[in-house]
Amino acid sequence: MRFGPARRLVLHKRINCRRFSPTWSTSSMAPSRPASGSEELGEEPEESLCGASSNLTSLVEPPLPHLAPAVPLLESERRVERAWEHWRRIGSPKLIVAPMVDNSELPFRMLCRKYGAEAAYTPMLHSRIFTENEKYRSIEFTTCKDDRPLFVQFCANDPEVLLEAAKLVEPLCDYVDINLGCPQRIAKRGNYGAFLMDNLPLIRSLVEKLASNLHVPISCKVRIFPNLEDTLAYATMLEEAGCSLLAVHGRTRDEKDGKKFRADWDAIKAVKGAVRIPVLANGNIRHADDVWRCLEHTVADGVLSAESLLENPALFAGYRTVEWRDDADGLEDGGLDQADLVEEYLRLCEQNPVPWRMVRSHLHKMLGDWFRKQPQVREELNSQTKLTFQWLHEMVNKLRVLDGRVPLYAKADLMRG
Repeated sequence: MRFGPARRLVLHKRINCRRFSPTWSTSSMAPSRPASGSEELGEEPEESLCGASSNLTSLVEPPLPHLAPAVPLLESERRVERAWEHWRRIGSPKLIVAPMVDNSELPFRMLCRKYGAEAAYTPMLHSRIFTENEKYRSIEFTTCKDDRPLFVQFCANDPEVLLEAAKLVEPLCDYVDINLGCPQRIAKRGNYGAFLMDNLPLIRSLVEKLASNLHVPISCKVRIFPNLEDTLAYATMLEEAGCSLLAVHGRTRDEKDGKKFRADWDAIKAVKGAVRIPVLANGNIRHADDVWRCLEHTVADGVLSAESLLENPALFAGYRTVEWRDDADGLEDGGLDQADLVEEYLRLCEQNPVPWRMVRSHLHKMLGDWFRKQPQVREELNSQTKLTFQWLHEMVNKLRVLDGRVPLYAKADLMRG
């Protein structure tokens, strides 16, 4: 089976991305007020932005002209046609950065795009806080003109609140996505994510509300039920409600540990056969070979990667970490390493400031192999209560001097291109 992108190292894209924080119109919004309880935005150093934002562009864009106006739910056949028309219009991306809380922010998305990602999700945004708190909006959602195609993901359990949040971002994205897959305790407490699987009428109302009132298509990211028949009925219901794209994580709500539980590609394949809209597969992606195996097995229209991209943002370009060096023959030093990627990420953060907590998290993920060789440097990072770019660049240089380098590997034939 052949796919659009050849199985070879993609050319590194030149990214010239200037971040903007949209100027939010609040005429139809509740008064801005701090989020309550554990959701309140703090003023700790880790919550402050990692750079100055005085030179950032403020921008409001009109709805994209090629999108049809919002209309009540169309008849089934026309909805499916529109779903595929939109998917083809944005390039039918196959290699996609999955939504990751605090980790799929703008600088990381742009780094992944440089190394082969063809689309990306924002981190999950809390719809109620997004409508109520201007500071949350400006910090947690940033984008730029090169950050497309883009899925903006919300968690929600109130159709009206979800619609209010979605209307704020629809001019700036290609899909508004509903998080129906988060299995964590915070989702259970907040009654969103995968815990809405116990209330299918509510899920249907969320999808129908957006599908009937937005200019951009609606996507849903879901987990499977333990019973395949329930999963297929669920997927069909989402399509009927107006979902235009379905991303399926091939694990159940209780299967939180990706290393312990393998994703069920057969279930994803069954969903692909049961619905008529584009389907994305999520789960079991360790390196680029897994991407092509997943596409071939599931017949999905694209693949999401999350945890593996955090360690190796160049995964889609064909590079793999030392952990998977022995998983294939003909691998050699790819001339790229994770410290190179960290330095690129830091430069993107200097251009597109994000909270320091996100920066710190990415450094621990990307430099994990290096820190195992030089654990004292990791301890120095952990002891820093206030980070600066100068200190972080010096830390990376120290790792290099200490011979902590761990290369990324690639197949020799791909390196020759």
